[in-house]
Amino acid sequence: MAETDRDLSDFENLFRAARDQHAVLPQDLEDRIIADGLQVQRSRLSVAAPRVRTVGRWKLLLDVLGGWPAMGGMAAACAAGVWLGLAPPQALPDPMQLVQAGESNWLVDDDLALAMVEE
Repeated sequence: MAETDRDLSDFENLFRAARDQHAVLPQDLEDRIIADGLQVQRSRLSVAAPRVRTVGRWKLLLDVLGGWPAMGGMAAACAAGVWLGLAPPQALPDPMQLVQAGESNWLVDDDLALAMVEE
């Protein structure tokens, strides 16, 4: 597959000759390159407007709530609340039993309206 017995001395000689030869850039070409670069720099400076850094709504909300440490505490409290709501310990009453044990008639006005219709 891989031939390791290649004779690369011709390539080495060419590379050595290329390394020894120093290319000289003509002065007029160098001046044109520098002038072009300066022109591009000036055009970018004139076009670029100062940026106004705006703070997003999520960042403001995060700052109002107290930053990332407070968000970590709120996430832990939320997880604990969900856990206690789904699987409460024996000392706490089951919230679903409390909801089901309550009256289904929450509005007294409905009873009054029903009594008025029956008469």
